[in-house]
Amino acid sequence: MANSHSYDDIIGLPHHVSAKHPQMPMLERAAQFSPFAALTGYEAVIDETARFTVSRVELSEDRIAAISDVLAALRPGDGVCVEFFVPDERKVGGSYHSAAGTVRRVDAHAGLLTLTDGLNVPFDDIFSIEQG
Repeated sequence: MANSHSYDDIIGLPHHVSAKHPQMPMLERAAQFSPFAALTGYEAVIDETARFTVSRVELSEDRIAAISDVLAALRPGDGVCVEFFVPDERKVGGSYHSAAGTVRRVDAHAGLLTLTDGLNVPFDDIFSIEQG
């Protein structure tokens, strides 16, 4: 037979507060009831899988020639807006980024555009570029 107790004898009593032990902070008390992480790293794997990447766009010969013409005309101190592909370090594909800044160096030998903020953009990764 189950023991049913109505708790009438204790329901109105004040909450006990220890004189010896400080109360546990609410955040630590809540942590006791947080779900157990049975699969350590699982959330990180799910987040990584859900992270979106795109494929690199293959440029036409005309587009490549137009980018080359702009790069050849650039000089240190010129303003530039560039859109470029950044390969992903962990999975196939990458993402396109845009930057506006001032040209520090155009290194045709290394195939690298360097802006004064320290950004280095390989020529092969440039999708579009405008001077000004």
